[in-house]
Amino acid sequence: MAENEKVSFDGIGVAEGCADELFDADKAVQAARAGFHVSYLFPWQRIVIANIMDGEAALQADSDFSENHDDDDLYRGRQIVLLPTGAGKSMCFLVPALLLEGATLVIYPLLALMSDQKRRMEQAGIRCVVFKGGQTAEEREENFSALEDKENPARVIIANPEVLCGENLLERLSKVKISHISIDEAHCVSEWGDSFRPSYLELGRVIKTLGVKLITAFTATASKPVLDRIGEILFDGNYHLVRGASDRANIHYAVRYAYAKKKAALELALTMKKPLIIFCGSRRRTEEMAHVCSSYFGREKTRFYHAGLTREEKRAVEEWFFNSTDGILTATCAYGMGVDKSDIASVIHLDAPEHLENFVQEAGRAGRNGANVNSVLIWNHADFVRWRQAEEGSRERALGDFALSKTCRRQMILDYLGGEETVCSGCDICDVNAKNQKISYKAPDAELAFNFIRKNRRLYTRQEATGELTELFNKRNLGIFGINVWDAKDTAEILSQLFSEKKLRICGTFWKDRLDIIKKKKGKNLLALIPRRHLHRLHHLRRNFLQVQERARQLLS
Repeated sequence: MAENEKVSFDGIGVAEGCADELFDADKAVQAARAGFHVSYLFPWQRIVIANIMDGEAALQADSDFSENHDDDDLYRGRQIVLLPTGAGKSMCFLVPALLLEGATLVIYPLLALMSDQKRRMEQAGIRCVVFKGGQTAEEREENFSALEDKENPARVIIANPEVLCGENLLERLSKVKISHISIDEAHCVSEWGDSFRPSYLELGRVIKTLGVKLITAFTATASKPVLDRIGEILFDGNYHLVRGASDRANIHYAVRYAYAKKKAALELALTMKKPLIIFCGSRRRTEEMAHVCSSYFGREKTRFYHAGLTREEKRAVEEWFFNSTDGILTATCAYGMGVDKSDIASVIHLDAPEHLENFVQEAGRAGRNGANVNSVLIWNHADFVRWRQAEEGSRERALGDFALSKTCRRQMILDYLGGEETVCSGCDICDVNAKNQKISYKAPDAELAFNFIRKNRRLYTRQEATGELTELFNKRNLGIFGINVWDAKDTAEILSQLFSEKKLRICGTFWKDRLDIIKKKKGKNLLALIPRRHLHRLHHLRRNFLQVQERARQLLS
């Protein structure tokens, strides 16, 4: 993070005290009430809005203010806003859009999100235009005509990073008066810019080409490395950080240890409150999990969502889930950004996201209405292997640290994100600690399978054991599901991970192809206790003993 970065926490500090002296916050409330029927702005919303409007005022007095006042707490005009999901980030740039002289350019990561936000803005009476790939010359001209309308100009420009990399459009936009640029879901700059969406790395150049001095980047979750990367690309390392409370106190965090993840998710879905999202790591996994759920709950209760769907299919699923009170949606991360469904009650993370920030983003889709909700991560041995291979202290290791934590999961998230210390309002570890109990980090399905093989050592082949265990699991869970839901694939998944753990082996010779457990050697290796400098004497004594033993055998024969 930049050395001259200034931080505001929950509206407390210099920024809040000075902001009211320069910008009348009541103007923001009046604009919010008139444009969005919002009668109250939170302290962090007031700070962000005040920073933008004060920057506009400073620009009118000094067009080079951002260069002349880089070390000033207030007149920076360049800020990263870190607020939890559902905290009302959109108000922070839409209210100024009604007050600023020029247009506001809002950069979104997804086309579906752009369309959704355009619809919402138009419903609020805000005229806006959308620039995206595939538009005709006539559509582009209509947009510019709307921006240049003298009587009722468009107040908001909606675009994505890719379209802004087009030189012709960028040159044309540079001639439009743009007062403020807002980058939504700014963590994508770091998450995607260095991998499959390099256009995010061009946003710094886009900002300079457009000549806009007021820049605000919004995100719900970002660790220090992510913030540093965002600041480097967008602000040349020089930015102001506004941070709200990082804790979503209404989310209860828990980890479920299971090797057959889909069946664990199905069992959770049976008891967890709906509407419910099951986040999956790939399109294939999304469709497979949807099939498992629809086979049990019925097709009318389950849908899947990923980037491979057509626009019409996505819209149909979004509309179905938005109106559902008891639906189960299996989805990749393609669903979520900016989706405004406030009553999601539960989130299941079938596959461990790459980073802890992604996990927090997924969990944050629930409980936007303030209701108490649940987030459950399913963790297995394959996840453990990936965690073990990650570098100590790296972002890739953080989620495993969370899953294997022996202390409060909520506080671990807050510590990782640089947040505040808090009293836990709900996590599985603190729940069991309050009962003077201990949490088990063992997967019950793996324990059952291992104990079955141990009791039946060298009795079954792998295929035979799969069949026997599948039947055993179905008998065990019949009281839960009422029908047989386990199949051979689930059991095979458990056995594969037990082999990976080196807990099982396939015998040879007389017990050929039979399964057996691998016993752990007990006790210490005595040779390891002997200093290396004395080992040669031990080997010399052993040779002498063998020679004497052989001589004695010859004499006695």
